[in-house]
Amino acid sequence: MLDAISLLVLDVDGVLADGRIVLDTRGTEIKAFNCLDGQGIKYWLRAGHRAAVLSGRASKAASKRAAELGIEAVYMGIKDKLPVFEKMLKRFRVAALGVCYVGDDLVDIPPMARAGFAVAPANAVEEVKRVAHYVTAADGGAGAVRETIELILTYQGLWDRVTRRYQDRLPSDLPARRNPWRDRP
Repeated sequence: MLDAISLLVLDVDGVLADGRIVLDTRGTEIKAFNCLDGQGIKYWLRAGHRAAVLSGRASKAASKRAAELGIEAVYMGIKDKLPVFEKMLKRFRVAALGVCYVGDDLVDIPPMARAGFAVAPANAVEEVKRVAHYVTAADGGAGAVRETIELILTYQGLWDRVTRRYQDRLPSDLPARRNPWRDRP
């Protein structure tokens, strides 16, 4: 199942961000994004995979964050996500089995049911957890995306390749017990 995954489709609120909507005194929306999730997306892209955002709400902050991360397809304000998900399959020329979809709320269930690998953050609603192939230990906006990416890239044998630049910079006299890669599969 995980061998075929090459496209990562992410919801925003409750997945990339923690689900809170904060407005300043001028009504400007403020979102907090997890840096580990963002770096995970960079590793995903470095592995040669692709990523997209499919959100029920339009958000300038989310669009800006997606652009910073190099996410090439951003769909915002989508109330019925399945038709857009189907368009994504055509755009990326990928079968549904090649998609990992990460969602947290009811609107995410239809595309999750079609995706080859459906993931729910730990704090997703129960109905979403039931349709998911995998439920992360981390909450949305708090490492769930990174956990998902590490899981897939490790399974695909790509995690070592995308993190090699860090492994190669370890001092040669570093004790084995301090090597973060020594016990990885």
